[in-house]
Amino acid sequence: MIKLVVFDLDNVIIDGEAIDEIGKLANVEDDIAEITEKAMQGEIDFETSIKDRVQLLEGTSIEDIEKLADDLPLMEGAEETIATLKENDVDVAIISGSFDVVADKVSEKLGVENVYTNSFTVEDGKLTGEVTGPLVSGSKLDVLKDHVEKAGITCQEVVAVGDGANDISMIESAGCGIAFNAKDSVKEIADVVVDEKDLTKVLDEILNQLTTEEETEAVDDEETEEVVEEEAAEAAEEEVASEETETSEEDGEDKPEDKKELPKSEFVLADTMEGVRKQKDEKEAEISKVADEREEFNKIAKEQRKIRDELNASLKENLNKAIEFRNQRNEINKEVEAAKKARNEANNKIKTLEWSSGKRDKIKIENEIKKIDKIIETRVLDIKKENQLVKNANDLRKQLMEIHEDESVKTEAQELKKVSEEEHEKVIALSEQAQEAHEEMLTYFRKTDDIRTAADEAHKKFIEARKNASAKHEEFKAILSDIHVINKKLGSNRPKKRKSDNKGGSGGNKNREEKERAEEIFAKFKQGGKVSTEEILLLQKYNIG
Repeated sequence: MIKLVVFDLDNVIIDGEAIDEIGKLANVEDDIAEITEKAMQGEIDFETSIKDRVQLLEGTSIEDIEKLADDLPLMEGAEETIATLKENDVDVAIISGSFDVVADKVSEKLGVENVYTNSFTVEDGKLTGEVTGPLVSGSKLDVLKDHVEKAGITCQEVVAVGDGANDISMIESAGCGIAFNAKDSVKEIADVVVDEKDLTKVLDEILNQLTTEEETEAVDDEETEEVVEEEAAEAAEEEVASEETETSEEDGEDKPEDKKELPKSEFVLADTMEGVRKQKDEKEAEISKVADEREEFNKIAKEQRKIRDELNASLKENLNKAIEFRNQRNEINKEVEAAKKARNEANNKIKTLEWSSGKRDKIKIENEIKKIDKIIETRVLDIKKENQLVKNANDLRKQLMEIHEDESVKTEAQELKKVSEEEHEKVIALSEQAQEAHEEMLTYFRKTDDIRTAADEAHKKFIEARKNASAKHEEFKAILSDIHVINKKLGSNRPKKRKSDNKGGSGGNKNREEKERAEEIFAKFKQGGKVSTEEILLLQKYNIG
């Protein structure tokens, strides 16, 4: 049974990341957002990330933060979700690495009493840059375990809802873990994935589980319907027994041992026996109509339940496919990175070899020659100075001619260039494969959204049909109670039976005729024909069928 639902705060209960918004007050939002993203992806541990981010907020006014907390928007569907869970006697808690200054505002709005967060350290109305609380060094699972122990429940009776890496511990340990607009690492371990920013989608999943639990504990719908039919048959049998009993009717006692208690009837009988019989005919027609309507609603409920269950199975298959393609994409991306690394290493070696083979000296001398030539061409020089520059240029050209590249180095550079080109081709081919896997992943994730919508619709129809069937069943019992009143009136006004050993009398003939009629009724019933309550009485009387 679900007894507790635990929510993360940022990007789950509120639509935003509180510390990122607070960072704007201190003009450090970009630095904080970068650390937040790394923490959400699991690239750095949460303790380091929270301490580093809070350090950036040193000197921020706590009053300004309180004003900001008032304005932070709730996630769509948050109020409805919390209220509905409470109506269903499910406790709610918030476990977040965020801060009490924000969580307190949210808990007041939603009426959530159990809130576990961290706290800023404040001096003279300003943040000191330090943070304290159970979720600085401790995990969310540690906090959850302490809470469930105090509440006298187990983690298997908990639903945990989160979106980031620091939620994984409690999502894995809860009876049901829900990834809400979450990072891939969270989706991978969650039991349920919701990719829409609407908490009522989470609520639907929880209500679906609550309904499934009720169905597991209750008798199957088919058995319930059989019980209803047995009620009618038992009621009919009681009427036969009341007619055949030889106990004095003047006692005024008629206490059959009902398996199911019918509602008390306030039905007003007609003044005449003819009127009572007419009332009986009307009630029998009415109860038959209600039974048919109830049966139709039960049929719809079964159909919608089957559709819902099939869609949920398909949803799981598609989600598994999406995760399969995502994992495939990630593996290919690892190969892409390896190929890039090999290509870059080859290119770096080529540069090193070229410089070591004399290329650096050649380029240097060529640049000096170009510089001298430029001076000679563009400036007016005296003949002595111009001759000196010409001599310098010629000397440099002689040096250039004496430089020879090492042939072995040149060969090695060519081989490395070939390696670089091959690795680059791998990068291109693998990147295309990764993109194809990514597109397939997106296709299956979109399918899961469509299937989830259809499953939700089928579940709503199932619930509606069940409610209608239950209402019709209550109506059926009320009419059956009225029929009891009518049958009691009709039975009490019959003349008392006389004891007789004369088997050939008119009573015997009447019994034979009734029995033959009962056999005809049973034959009609076996061929699919409907039988009235009066005919059921006759079958019961002679124990036919």
